[in-house]
Amino acid sequence: MLNRIMFLSHFKPAWIQKPQIDSPSLNIHYLGTAGFVLSGSQRRIVIDPFISRPGLIETGLFPLKSKADLLSAVIPQADDVLVGHAHHDHVLDAPLLCQQTGARLIGSTDVANVARGFGLPETQICETHGHEDIPCGTGLVRGIPSVHGRVYFNRVTLPGRVTTPPSWPPRVWSLKHGQVLNWYVELAGVRVMHIDSADFIPEECDGIEVDVLCLCAIGRKHRPNYVSEAVSIFKPKWVIPCHWDWFFTPWGGKQLMLPGVNLPGMVSEIKEAGAEPAVLPIDGRWAV
Repeated sequence: MLNRIMFLSHFKPAWIQKPQIDSPSLNIHYLGTAGFVLSGSQRRIVIDPFISRPGLIETGLFPLKSKADLLSAVIPQADDVLVGHAHHDHVLDAPLLCQQTGARLIGSTDVANVARGFGLPETQICETHGHEDIPCGTGLVRGIPSVHGRVYFNRVTLPGRVTTPPSWPPRVWSLKHGQVLNWYVELAGVRVMHIDSADFIPEECDGIEVDVLCLCAIGRKHRPNYVSEAVSIFKPKWVIPCHWDWFFTPWGGKQLMLPGVNLPGMVSEIKEAGAEPAVLPIDGRWAV
């Protein structure tokens, strides 16, 4: 398996792209895995923050802990924290980030239960089943019900629900994916769709068109016509591939591909579908 992990830097000259935008209004900070910070109109919306990145052995053998100093250094401010599902690489750092910044955590019942296990007060938890528009300053967010993509061996990892608050710090197997929500965000006049697991339900997305599509890379090959259908439905001008990195490496360490991810191939599919790829390295920034 390790022979199939590819250094990001090996491909950088061939496909790293960051389009130049005239008069941008929304700042986008890619955090690695499925994580982003969207900043504009005096609002910071964080999606799926995962900065602590415990190693593979640590993840398998020990309770999972957030790195408070690192988290506050990378994301010093937040107003809203959105979590698409309750796997550890999406939810682990969200409760602590909300505690540090006073941000509101927005997510499914499963995500809310993880936050309760951490001890986040109910006043900072906004539970949603999707479909509702939630004001965020002058912007809004809406959860779009989805399903978790299939990954290795064409299977979904850790399926199930988080029906009660887990003990804290949690073990990786206590963080089932739960309800999956893709996020529609309107901020600073820009429309963004965030898909943090490589699947979506077309009927749930009817009528939603965006400027920027953040599209999960791992599991792409198990979802027929994944890229072309997503571009056809959402009609984005730009597509940012995400969730392509081997997230067991520490923040600031070498940027490796997850086994099975063909990012150059995904970039080609984005172009063939009629959108413009915007590929960011971990900790990369772009404005649109």
